[in-house]
Amino acid sequence: MRAAADGYALLLVTSTNALGATLYDSLDFSLLRDIAPVASIYRVPVVLVVHPSVPANTVSELIAHAKANPGKLNFASSGTGNLTHVSGELFKMLTGTDMVHIPYRGGTAPAQTDLLSGRVQIMFDTIPALIGHIKTGALRALAVASATPSEALPNVPAGSQIVRGFEASGWYGIGAPSKVSSEIVDRLNREINATLQDPKLKVRFADLGGISLGGSPIEFGKFISDETEKWSKVIRAANIKAE
Repeated sequence: MRAAADGYALLLVTSTNALGATLYDSLDFSLLRDIAPVASIYRVPVVLVVHPSVPANTVSELIAHAKANPGKLNFASSGTGNLTHVSGELFKMLTGTDMVHIPYRGGTAPAQTDLLSGRVQIMFDTIPALIGHIKTGALRALAVASATPSEALPNVPAGSQIVRGFEASGWYGIGAPSKVSSEIVDRLNREINATLQDPKLKVRFADLGGISLGGSPIEFGKFISDETEKWSKVIRAANIKAE
């Protein structure tokens, strides 16, 4: 925010920034006010997985099982307030289920370790973090939290087609200090969008389960605003506090 607005100091804007706008009460900046959106890069959907011991092969079966056993199913996250947590809270809100959140410190690895051992039963994480365990059968994927199926997991249904509104993604884009000129923003936007057309880059994103985005600065700004508003409702409804 305080860097020279010359187009050389740029910010990798992520879904974490949209969550932080509500999660933290004492921020001395506003992402929407103080960062000029330049271009979106790509997003990667969250996938809902369960340990094989869970008697559910579909989202509908999981919902039924959870409602028959309120408070007995646990879902792991890599920390309170991050995407792996709020995605689970969104699912709970949309389905009316009662599942216990188990946060882990130290990133995704310790949460996955307990998930693979069956100590916890459910996890919501991005496709790259879980796809290896899904392909080996160590975890069962029930849905990708998106409007359409993922090319990386073509046999896993899209979550919003089963539970309306069940969409959650990690995403990335570029921002600049708010006082940067429109000429600089437009130049950077053109170059980023041109890069996103590189076939090799598209293949790499697809391998990670991601989708290249692109588009105008205005479109990216609206996307950030929409994501911030969406997750603010979940964070407030679930009374999530930053640790």
